[in-house]
Amino acid sequence: MFETAAAALLVTLVLALARAALGPTVFDRLQGANTVGTVAVLLLAVIGFLGGRPEFLDLALVYGFLNVIGVIAVLKFFRHGSLGEPGEEEAG
Repeated sequence: MFETAAAALLVTLVLALARAALGPTVFDRLQGANTVGTVAVLLLAVIGFLGGRPEFLDLALVYGFLNVIGVIAVLKFFRHGSLGEPGEEEAG
């Protein structure tokens, strides 16, 4: 059962990579990259379960948190044009 789930996740990973590479807009590419990160988290969890290595679950959680922070940073960059300067405060 878990081998089938891993195979399905690999197929999903290939499709998400195609969306990230061929997306007509930046936001389609960002969604594809976010999906790749999510599938990687799921794949790490499944491989950890199949191999009997529960520490892979910790790696999957950390990778998931980094994925969320990265997406927020990219969206902020596209909205504001920069990620901000050190010590910069908005007036008003």
